[in-house]
Amino acid sequence: MERNKRKITRRKFLGTSLKIGAGMAVYPALRNLMGRTDSPFRAFAGTEKAPEKKELRLWASGTQTIEEHWVKLENDLGIKMLFADNGNAVGPVISKMIFGDAAEIYDVNGLQGGAEKELADQGAILPWDMSLIPNWDEDVWPMMRNIPYHLVNGKRYGIPFTINADSMIYNADKVPVCDTYAYVFDKTLKGKTSMEDYWANAVIFTAMYLKENNIEGMGTIGDPGNLMVDELEGVMEFLIKYKKAGQFRTFWSGWEQGVSLITSGEVWCMTGWEPIVYAAQEKGINAKYAVPKEGYEGWSNDLLLHKGVKKKGLYETAHEFVNWIYSGYFGNQIMKMRGYCSPTDKVIKYAEEHPDEFDTEWVKGKQKHVHDKFKKKKGETYWQNVRPDNFKLYEDWWEKLRRA
Repeated sequence: MERNKRKITRRKFLGTSLKIGAGMAVYPALRNLMGRTDSPFRAFAGTEKAPEKKELRLWASGTQTIEEHWVKLENDLGIKMLFADNGNAVGPVISKMIFGDAAEIYDVNGLQGGAEKELADQGAILPWDMSLIPNWDEDVWPMMRNIPYHLVNGKRYGIPFTINADSMIYNADKVPVCDTYAYVFDKTLKGKTSMEDYWANAVIFTAMYLKENNIEGMGTIGDPGNLMVDELEGVMEFLIKYKKAGQFRTFWSGWEQGVSLITSGEVWCMTGWEPIVYAAQEKGINAKYAVPKEGYEGWSNDLLLHKGVKKKGLYETAHEFVNWIYSGYFGNQIMKMRGYCSPTDKVIKYAEEHPDEFDTEWVKGKQKHVHDKFKKKKGETYWQNVRPDNFKLYEDWWEKLRRA
């Protein structure tokens, strides 16, 4: 879901600075005097003085924040969340992590899956110590334990923040049935369809359509999320042909534009994110999310541990945060706000234990809805990958499409 334009995408920038208290500056001396080598936030453990509040800076996609509900994290663990929207533009985020100072300024990242190897190889992120995340247990969905790009050299660098599987948004008053990606390319809807202005989404959707329907001999495509050179050429030539023919109203970029296109009536059918459906429904549009016969595009937004946490004494705090994410509350809140899913059965357990906070039956239905989407196509999911083997060629082709 990378963005190629520098603009706020799903939520406005919510925070930009991390302040380190004066106590941190004197911590090394205090630690030496006390003979301690662990986190400075444990220096007063066992005393009557309450531990100092901890601040953690999360740099993530805008729809990953639970906004005012982060106060729950502060109440539970004393961790104050400082959230900043990274724009979900994977290329710029990687550049700022490797060549800039983002790996030092921020503490934890929430980024679309696939960037782990590049960031790990450059030393911008650290592997997670899973022994410090006890909630990563049997309650975590098995299908989420082995997403290939989460592991680098046998070490876990990516942990799913949220997961979902994308398809199409459509206005049911205009398009009563939408059960195949063919509608995006249907000539009777010329000028009323759209795709996202990002190859990591638009290309895989097109490849899935061509593969599963054997359009133009493309049934031989292997992995729609990691196309070979000749497969990519065929998919992009198909897209360029339809763009030149005026099939698409536009290629949308950013959360606000995606919502605007479907609510204004400019677009009747578009590939995109499920939260856009919720936003459109709130505005009175009969928007629905398609169940395509070709299956869904699976994605994970992954939690990445920045290298700077050790210098700031936040290594254990970051792990406490992730363990809290998997305790169930966050999964309920993000589901309620975005329709996204935290892939652990603790979400339902939490709802059952807190019926005054969440509608247990609704949560069960939503969790099942997302879980089933991953099993829709032959028990498999085609995974979005922001760094496929030929990603530079993807970028070159996408520029050709923009100029076409």
